Amino acid sequence: MTSTWPTTAAEAIAVQEKMRGLVEVVDVGPAPRYVAGLDVAYDGDRLAAAVVVLDRETLREVDRAVVRGETTFPYVPGLFAFREVPALLAALDRLTTTPDLLVCDGHGLAHPRRFGLACHLGVLTGIPAIGAAKTTFIGSHRQPGPERGATAELIDADQVVGAALRTQAAVKPVYVSIGHRVSLPTAVKHVLHLAPRYRLPETTRAADRACREGLQDG
Repeated sequence: MTSTWPTTAAEAIAVQEKMRGLVEVVDVGPAPRYVAGLDVAYDGDRLAAAVVVLDRETLREVDRAVVRGETTFPYVPGLFAFREVPALLAALDRLTTTPDLLVCDGHGLAHPRRFGLACHLGVLTGIPAIGAAKTTFIGSHRQPGPERGATAELIDADQVVGAALRTQAAVKPVYVSIGHRVSLPTAVKHVLHLAPRYRLPETTRAADRACREGLQDG
């Protein structure tokens, strides 16, 4: 993380514009063994950031870290990463198992400046990262087929910025986008694998529970 964290929207946008050229949109490294879900819960300015690491094959938890604190950046659409990244990096630093893949509850390239939370964390850590979001932020798509695994391209300004993925038959899709060092087809495969029973991937479900519990415990 940079030594001086942005405090204004103008500073934050400048950081995004500078860093987005560092995003790698191809698969880098071997298939992941450990996958981490990342999420942040809020109570006003109070927050709890959680990173939960699962074994990719068994989906069993192998490590977790929760960091409590206060946000220092205002809520601005498109700049949400600047509220969450410092606490998530602190949580990552507390892990004893280094994840091979970060699965963020948010977007990557599916962002107005093509540099959402998943891109930001991926570039700063060097760890392959993907976004798996509950709703769209930008772009439009046709409805994917009703079957599990059906996809439809998420399009913004005539660019493919992600995919709407049906993780379970006849449920709302999850929105997958590249964060860093993962191609879109691979990102889709990861999210589908991590969601064997429910709409959201197990990484997201575990991190969501952990950060909510962390906020209550604080």
